[in-house]
Amino acid sequence: MELRLGDRSILVDCGLFQGSRSLETLNHGDFSFDPRKIDAVVLTHAHIDHCGLLPKLSAQGFDRPIWCTPATSDLLEYMLADAGRIQESEADRRNRRRDRAGESQFVPLYTEEDALRAWRLSRPVPLSEWFDPVPGFRARFWNAGHILGAASVEIEAAGVRLLFSGDLGPDNKAFHPDPQAPSGLDHVVCESTYGDRAREKFTIEQRRSQLEAEIKQALANSGNLVIPSFALERTQELLLDLARLADANRIPNVPIFVDSPLASRATKVFAAHASEMEDMDGQDVFRHPSIHYVEDVAESIRLNTISGAIIMAASGMCEAGRIRHHLKHNLFRRESTVLFVGFQAKGTLGRVLLDGAQRVRISGEDVNVRARIRRIDSYSAHADRDELHRWIAARRPIAGSLFLDHGEQEAVASLRELVQADDPAASIVTPQIGETYALEPGAPARRVQTGRVDMDLLAGPDWQNDYADFVTHLKQHLGRIRSERARREALAQMRRVLDTYEDARHRRSTAK
Repeated sequence: MELRLGDRSILVDCGLFQGSRSLETLNHGDFSFDPRKIDAVVLTHAHIDHCGLLPKLSAQGFDRPIWCTPATSDLLEYMLADAGRIQESEADRRNRRRDRAGESQFVPLYTEEDALRAWRLSRPVPLSEWFDPVPGFRARFWNAGHILGAASVEIEAAGVRLLFSGDLGPDNKAFHPDPQAPSGLDHVVCESTYGDRAREKFTIEQRRSQLEAEIKQALANSGNLVIPSFALERTQELLLDLARLADANRIPNVPIFVDSPLASRATKVFAAHASEMEDMDGQDVFRHPSIHYVEDVAESIRLNTISGAIIMAASGMCEAGRIRHHLKHNLFRRESTVLFVGFQAKGTLGRVLLDGAQRVRISGEDVNVRARIRRIDSYSAHADRDELHRWIAARRPIAGSLFLDHGEQEAVASLRELVQADDPAASIVTPQIGETYALEPGAPARRVQTGRVDMDLLAGPDWQNDYADFVTHLKQHLGRIRSERARREALAQMRRVLDTYEDARHRRSTAK
């Protein structure tokens, strides 16, 4: 989000689009502003969907402060550097593919060097301490209870009091106290990730009992338990619970592999901040004898030969990283279990598996899904519908408008309906990307520029998801056709359909 006051301009967060391939192409588009004219960034936390475009911003000329909490600054070094390496390796992998002969080269969105340059711009500020990100604005951070260092940000400018929720954590979360923020504001921007879902409430002990049951069932099958896990926060929560369960002899004594260099580095930051966090008792629980941190690729590959282990790897939505390697070697095994412990956006491989896919395509290979697919919701780092509702209610009175963002279409609509029922006359805005609003004290926001109208199409599964599903099952469908002649005719018919589209496109271009 960009805030402008006269000739001054600041950003609140600058993150990567994550989801379908079509949605991710937006990362390669131009910014709607000149990065050299942005005076500061105020960053809520270190998740890539909030900070992942900072290196691109820096590479295009931004060289001003990035204000954030101290823990966020510590995490940012590793999160951004890893994102840069992924961008470089993904471009390299795509450029090596044999089926790309004759096509233009992929260029990484940014490099590791760009990422570290952006991190060096970070300026840490403790919670509750007022600071001036740029003349005319003043701001302070409030605990958001989401991940280590995560904050909501209060901003005052031109007599207008604003609050940006960032991502909000649930009640009774490990490591962090419940979210806090002021009330009596002019305008509030609130996330809506789980705006349409009310989760069953779990204590930390109940959550551990759930995990214990899943582990025992998975290992009873003599296979591996593979856990796609976000490198930041989710991995550390799981390690805390696994260490506690192991110490109490509640789970079998099996090796626990953390196969994510980024998760290993993030865990060191958690250990350094142990004195600030709940449930840690000032101890480094991450150095448990059952926990093994996998660093090099050869060691990761050797995990293909084992059974009866717990393997945690990023990314949490299975879109990149070493988890795809482990899925390729475990999904086809009936004795294996894949346990999801986090949000899966539409169009991601994780969402496809949770939705019951029988075959998936990973790194150009078709993989049959025979493993048990399981899910635990009690590890979410996001507030659910009811917790978001209560957080918004605690911010009242809101004299101007409530903006609901950062959620899929159904989630935003559901939360809006719930909040509107409290006050039918309240101004509630669900902005589109590119929309501009004039904000005044004590008055509803006024839209002064419309935004993109195609975002709903981009946010869900796209043609590339459909293509992957079609190609994955094509050979299977052709195999059900009994004769060689009929199979060839089926392929010819498909080719004719595609030729029809090509002919129509050619006729349209000729007519112009």
